[in-house]
Amino acid sequence: MKQPRSRIADLIAEKTIAGEASPRFVSELAAYLLSERRVGELASIMRDVQADWAEAGYVEVLAASAHQLTTQTRQDIEKRIRALYPHAKRIIITEIIDSTLIGGVKLTLADRQLDISVKSKLRTFRQSALSKQKGSR
Repeated sequence: MKQPRSRIADLIAEKTIAGEASPRFVSELAAYLLSERRVGELASIMRDVQADWAEAGYVEVLAASAHQLTTQTRQDIEKRIRALYPHAKRIIITEIIDSTLIGGVKLTLADRQLDISVKSKLRTFRQSALSKQKGSR
């Protein structure tokens, strides 16, 4: 029987928060998603899991950067996230190296994104320059 995505996410969140996400549980979950042809829903399920974790006080932020984060950058990220989630019991920063970002950082949470990467700033500058160029014709 097909389970709603939210129920799958709730189960994963419950198991991981309780420390009960055993290798067997992970294998059974993967087998279920494969057998039901729902692997394509995995990104959505994980966003739902992140939202459930945040409700329980465990906030995960994916921090994409061209280079490994410095201690100062990690502290700055945690400070920003604490401002958004003042009741967080724990903030988990998962680092992702993405050389296409050139520099800066892109933060992704369950319900929002903050892109302060050089790539994003260059894209914004380019769009602004192109729109001014069109306007001057």
